[in-house]
Amino acid sequence: MDRRSTHQVMVGSVPIGGGAPVVVQSMTNTDTADILSTTQQTLELARAGSELVRITVNSPEAAAAVPEIRRRLDDEGCSVPLVGDFHFNGHVLLREYPQTAGVLDKYRINPGNVGPGARADDNFAAICRIALEHNKPVRIGVNGGSLDQSLVMTEMKRNTDHDLGLTSEEIIEKCMVLSALQSTEMAIEAGLGPEHVVISCKVSEPIALIRLYRELAAKSNQPLHLGLTEAGMGAKGLVWSAAATAPLLTAGIGDTIRISLTPRPGGDRRDEVYAACELLQALGLRAFSPSVTACPGCGRTTSTTFQHLAELVEAHIKENLPTWREKFPGVEELKLAVMGCIVNGPGESKAAHVGISLPGAGEEPKCPVFIDGRPFTTLKGNSEELAEDFIAIIDNYIVQRWG
Repeated sequence: MDRRSTHQVMVGSVPIGGGAPVVVQSMTNTDTADILSTTQQTLELARAGSELVRITVNSPEAAAAVPEIRRRLDDEGCSVPLVGDFHFNGHVLLREYPQTAGVLDKYRINPGNVGPGARADDNFAAICRIALEHNKPVRIGVNGGSLDQSLVMTEMKRNTDHDLGLTSEEIIEKCMVLSALQSTEMAIEAGLGPEHVVISCKVSEPIALIRLYRELAAKSNQPLHLGLTEAGMGAKGLVWSAAATAPLLTAGIGDTIRISLTPRPGGDRRDEVYAACELLQALGLRAFSPSVTACPGCGRTTSTTFQHLAELVEAHIKENLPTWREKFPGVEELKLAVMGCIVNGPGESKAAHVGISLPGAGEEPKCPVFIDGRPFTTLKGNSEELAEDFIAIIDNYIVQRWG
């Protein structure tokens, strides 16, 4: 299967689906009512590469803050679309704060959290009508942890009555897909068109996510938002996110992604953006930043010079990339190599635009540099001198190729 959605949804100026590149999303973890901190974090996420930023809108104070957050972002020259994340009281907040409804670029609705009992459908339809009034798209975001329990009970009873033999896990997954599809139909009945609806079915297990989205992709042409509900911290979060989304993306399933990493206390929220960008770049779907192939090290590489050099090159890229993107369009395609010995060093260096092969244990203390596969020069010196000279070569290459 190779299926990007046939429908395209515009979120601000960002297209999702319909053949558009896969879009990177992130979400703030600040109190939205704190205008200063939410604006600052949104700026950081956008500058890190997030093409949509979602903010929690859970209270009158948060709703009242949104227009000022938008104004401050615009004053900073940041046009990143803002997505309002609504649970329980979205129909009330959007109705009572029409300016907020107008400045948000998309509304996220959880069908399992729009209200109790019979009122759920009315509340859901109310949000869709407000979206229609302001010409805004919605994301129907079904979560395994907050699924409509009346739907679950109905399907469990059906399973028992008809002796279908489904496991509880299979019933939950069936209900999630049903909820997404039925909610899409309700949104269209409320007046929204297919060009206004993105859908998602999120769980926290990679294999379950893959099953869900294969089913969803087979039954809907709406743009699909990918991501685990909660991926976890550190290496676990990164690995599980990649395991869940890479098989789908390589099969052509998914139009926008978020990597939902749990940050450590005081951690950098931008890590989830960097992870999403790296994933798409690793799969050859997007190019966001110059890539650095670096030697992992072994018994041949007793020196740590190549590690320090790789770290400095990565830091140099991160510091200068915002300026490079403006001055040197296409610089995201740059491939660099920092290698640690003669085994793979020359070969990997030749495969990069700019590569350096540092000496391993017992090798002659010199560092050949290759540009576009050809020998360019040989560097010598201590760690600081090598870094200064190699980074200067990189900077000059960028100017010559993309300037």
